Amino acid sequence: MPLDLEEQEQLDSLKAFWEKYRSIIMGLVTAVLFVFAAYNGWQWWKNSQATEAGKLYETMMGSIEKGNKEQSMQAADDLQKQFAGTSYAPMASLIAAKLAADAGDAAKSQAYLRWVAEKAANDGYKALGKLRLATALMDEGSAKSLAEADAILKRKGVLVVPDILANAGGVIVSYFEWVQNREGFYWEEEEVNQRLFQRLQKAYRRVREFAEEKKVTPRQAAYCLALDKVFRATVARGVQ
Repeated sequence: MPLDLEEQEQLDSLKAFWEKYRSIIMGLVTAVLFVFAAYNGWQWWKNSQATEAGKLYETMMGSIEKGNKEQSMQAADDLQKQFAGTSYAPMASLIAAKLAADAGDAAKSQAYLRWVAEKAANDGYKALGKLRLATALMDEGSAKSLAEADAILKRKGVLVVPDILANAGGVIVSYFEWVQNREGFYWEEEEVNQRLFQRLQKAYRRVREFAEEKKVTPRQAAYCLALDKVFRATVARGVQ
């Protein structure tokens, strides 16, 4: 059936459009197909990685049940090296850190926690790794480890009460006891607690204000204030 004039004009317009934009259309279609194929390939690879990582994780759990710590740690190491992008790697590393800590190997335990804190693919595991690493560093108790723990907690926005302030309650009450013995007059427990609370509250406020003013950590602020008191007392007594 022959086309009328209007239909012929529409067909000619379509042909002209195709001739003009054919390369662009074909390029877009090819790009979409390529992205689709790449996405499916990536999904397949990701699922394959998760499956293999899951098998290795199960092997680790089986080794733990059998009491084979060396094989368990090896599985955790393999998960870090081969399947770092899966959730099984940080899970295994956290468990391995606990096994190492229980075995008395603090350095190995911290190494696993540091890997989680720095290299875990999931932000939640990273945050957990940082907090557990800070705890392990504080347990170690060296000046270097405490400084690192302070830095981690500061970045996380966690308020750290200085140890010399947190542990001051017993020393203050001992001083109260000395004062009472000197005077031969003894306070009721309620008065002791009230005086202790007032002193600790005042000390905490001074530390916090100093830390905010000087842009330092509360621990550094506490040390600065303590050293300043010692210096003033030394000068007042005329000690050279």
